[in-house]
Amino acid sequence: MNLNNRGWNFLGAFICYQLIVTALYFQYVDGLEPCPLCMFQRAMVIALGGVLLINAIHNPQINSWANRIYQILALLPAIGGIIIAGRHVYLQHLPEDEVPACGAPLETMMDMLPFTEVIQTVLSGDGECAKISWSFIGLSMPEWMLVIFIIATSVLGFRLFKSFQQPKPF
Repeated sequence: MNLNNRGWNFLGAFICYQLIVTALYFQYVDGLEPCPLCMFQRAMVIALGGVLLINAIHNPQINSWANRIYQILALLPAIGGIIIAGRHVYLQHLPEDEVPACGAPLETMMDMLPFTEVIQTVLSGDGECAKISWSFIGLSMPEWMLVIFIIATSVLGFRLFKSFQQPKPF
């Protein structure tokens, strides 16, 4: 299967869409309430999907500067997702006595604290983030998201690298 630039971007945006639909299913159908780190991971998926969708709609040439800028913009939430999911996985693997105490809900923090302090508080994590309430093939949801963000970053990095190569003459 040989996907063009538009096809790759639509595929990536569709995968992000499916990840959000799956997260909403787990939240509203299965009753798994997302912790603050889960919400930040969702934001990274939405940002990544948005950049990929805009790139697909705009459809610049693969070796154009516009495409390279889109690839770099897409790499930012993908790398941010690795950082957030990595922190989440780290918290889940802490010994029980080292897990931070549970804090205020995200909505309460957003109402009471400056945005930068909310980000700092959420990224430090709490006991709610350390709970493993779902797993598949031995991996928790944050572990799956870490794998997905690593794959996305790898694909985006490879596509960015390929965009700097000169097209071969026929």
